[in-house]
Amino acid sequence: MRYLHTMLRVFDLEQALDFYIQKLGLVEIRRKESDSGRFTLVFLGPTPDAPILELTYNWDQDEPYSTGRFFGHLAFGVPDIYALCARLQAQGVAILRPPRDGRMAFVQSPDGASVELLQEGEPLPPREPWLSMPNQGSW
Repeated sequence: MRYLHTMLRVFDLEQALDFYIQKLGLVEIRRKESDSGRFTLVFLGPTPDAPILELTYNWDQDEPYSTGRFFGHLAFGVPDIYALCARLQAQGVAILRPPRDGRMAFVQSPDGASVELLQEGEPLPPREPWLSMPNQGSW
């Protein structure tokens, strides 16, 4: 058995793609549109051979989806958690759980999905401004 993908329903496809592609750095692997089903599926990943994220955009959805507690979070291993958090913060993404330990942080997608960022390999030495930054919101 191998892990294939995680599916998230998104209310605003362009806003979601901006977050996952422009801000997090994923790439679009493939896309499927169904006129009869009135939906678009966009598959994203760090590389085409890695596990992927499926964004499902239902064309006729009138309001944002509620955040269900059955969904925990997406998790991505990153080469430099401090650099990524700094870049995300500069792009207006709130760092809900700062990487105070040099190992883990949480941010949130425009649709409210929690995204965990984990430092690859050993944690980086703790440093400011992350060390003193408080948590905000929930993830």
